[in-house]
Amino acid sequence: MAVVSPLEIRCRGKVLPVGGRVLIMGILNVTPDSFSDGGQFIDPARAVDQAQKMIAEGADIIDIGGESTRPGASYVSEEEELQRIHPIVEALGKCTDIPLSIDTRKAAIAQVALDYGVSIVNDVSALRDDSRMAGVVKESGAAVVLMHRQGHSYSMQNAAAYEEVVGEVRDFLSERVKLAQSIGIPADHIIIDPGIGFGKSLSHNLKLLGNLDDLLQLGLPLLIGLSRKACIGELTGKSVREREMGNAAAVATVVWQGAHILRVHDVAAMKDVIHVAQALRNSCDT
Repeated sequence: MAVVSPLEIRCRGKVLPVGGRVLIMGILNVTPDSFSDGGQFIDPARAVDQAQKMIAEGADIIDIGGESTRPGASYVSEEEELQRIHPIVEALGKCTDIPLSIDTRKAAIAQVALDYGVSIVNDVSALRDDSRMAGVVKESGAAVVLMHRQGHSYSMQNAAAYEEVVGEVRDFLSERVKLAQSIGIPADHIIIDPGIGFGKSLSHNLKLLGNLDDLLQLGLPLLIGLSRKACIGELTGKSVREREMGNAAAVATVVWQGAHILRVHDVAAMKDVIHVAQALRNSCDT
């Protein structure tokens, strides 16, 4: 079992301590086609209500996404993505103090969100898809999530292949962290994410989820996003909305191994899972 060292995430004047308690990132997709909740929160008022509900249930971060990055998803223009997220980030920036995250690959979208008070950029491309993104993050003082992804959304599940998936994902994240630091993004502004389901088969996902020690060796906050994903469905045979128990088992396992942040849809239920799993883990550390 890896030792979970106290760390901090600094993001535009906010400080999130990690290591003492697992943080919850609540998912707010304002898209018509996300795999789990597409179309549910495209109405701005409903989206804001959902965000406030997740905050009341215990979310530490709200992650707002205006472009689906599920397998097979099509590219969304800057104009359309901006139209989706603009009223949400504007409204939430006025009514909550908890850190808001923008889930985008586009620097222009990140900049608008940052202008309205968002403090974390969650980039599934790890600063690769838009050459301007690194500069936007650096100049804003935002934190950034660097995620591993093999291929692009529209084709990434077609031919996922690795010689040794854990080592390859670790090496990729290490390289992207070094690049981010080389352009002036401090280490305490960086979060890493192995990208469960992003260009990975079930066996690849399981190997990563069972060997988080290798990723924790990078010494940075580790985010895991597996909520309702296809790998849970493959194991349980359940539809997207029936995967809560499978999610719970996976969440407990990654908390036990030392993950710092869990990105989830079902905040209230997963908060209980995280609390129990962390209490059991802590009892073994003492």
